[in-house]
Order: sequence, then C-alpha cells, then structure tokens
Amino acid sequence: MSRVLLIAAASYLLGSIPFGYLLVRIFRGEDVRLAGSGNIGATNVARRSPALGVLTLLLDALKGSAAVAVGIILSPPLLERISIPRIPWRLILPASSPDFAIWAALAALFAVAGHMFPLWLKFRGGKGVATGLGAFVMIAPKAVLLAAAIFIVLVLVFRYVSLGSIAAVAAFPNIALFLHEYGNVPLALALLSLASVLIVVKHHANIRRLLAGTEPRFGSRHA
Repeated sequence: MSRVLLIAAASYLLGSIPFGYLLVRIFRGEDVRLAGSGNIGATNVARRSPALGVLTLLLDALKGSAAVAVGIILSPPLLERISIPRIPWRLILPASSPDFAIWAALAALFAVAGHMFPLWLKFRGGKGVATGLGAFVMIAPKAVLLAAAIFIVLVLVFRYVSLGSIAAVAAFPNIALFLHEYGNVPLALALLSLASVLIVVKHHANIRRLLAGTEPRFGSRHA
C-alpha cells in the first residue's frame, strides 16, 4: 500500500505542475484562466500566444511521460532488480510488460488527475489530453498512434478539436485492449480506462456545445 501511495503522490504532483498557467504568467503577465475558456491547457494558452501554446502542449505531455517513468522506477519489480543509481533506461520503455503495467497505468491515472485538479490552483486545472497523451504513449505507443489518427481524421472532416479529442481518448483503451498493449493485466487496463473516462468527462461543456451545435470549429474566428 505504501508503494501505491508513493507512486500516486509522485505522479499527482508531477501532473499538477500548471505549465500553461506559469508560462502565460511569466511571459505575458496574465492569468490564462481569465481568458477564453478559462482552461490552463495548450488550446486556451494558444489563444494568447501560439508559441506558448505549443510549449504548453509539449511540457504537459512530458510531465505525463515523466510520471510514468517515475512510477516504473518506484515499482517493486524494478527496485528488486537494480539499484536506482544504475537504472538501465531501456527497462522503462516496455511499460506494458506484465511486471510494470499496473504501476505505469497507476502513474498515468494520477498524472492526469493532477493536471485536472492541481493543488496549486485550487483544483481547477485542464482537461488532461496532452498529459494523457504523454503518459499513454509510454505504455501503449501503437494504440496512441491509432488514436491520434482518429483525432486527425475527425478534426480534418468536422473541424472540431474537442470532438477529435473525445473520440480519440474514448477509443484508446479499446485499441490498447485489441493490441494487448496493457501487459494483459486487467487492472492496468481498468486504470487506463478510468483515466480516459476522466478526460472525456472533463469535456462535458464541449459535449453540451457539440450537441447544441454551438461548439466553435477549428480555424473559426471564435475557436
């Protein structure tokens, strides 16, 4: 139980670093939560500065990947085999192996939760897409690639970024299941599915606007 709590706490703290908020505050002297959608994620940051939006996307994804890496480093299988100062980084990459799958998925879940509910911003964070992307790609890279293809196709056809994000995230656990990129450990798949559900639920406002036909399209003046 202590190992679970340690990995959960470390992953949450990594995920809760509000890069979008910090970048806009540092470089523009503004509070990104007071503009656009009020979100701290890359899309809303890009409304203030495209360059900062790209940087936010990269950093948010990186913290998701870092959380999974830390989760694997702290996992019992790795600690039993090697000492931390001599960790062979190649062991971190097969995060979907049975030994590491649960710990990697646990870290992914709490990294996403940290981004959504950051302690530092009174638990008002982003939607978790970029952080989820960075975490999931460490565990199921092929599934992420196919989910990204779904995102691109839907955005190109319908020009709704939110629709592409929701569909891709919802499809991800099913693709991981089909490709067996979860270590064939049901609990790991359940944790990844829960992270995906959280991301979809965080898009509740977008879903309402999509159903009402009022969601801004990508490239429109109000997007």
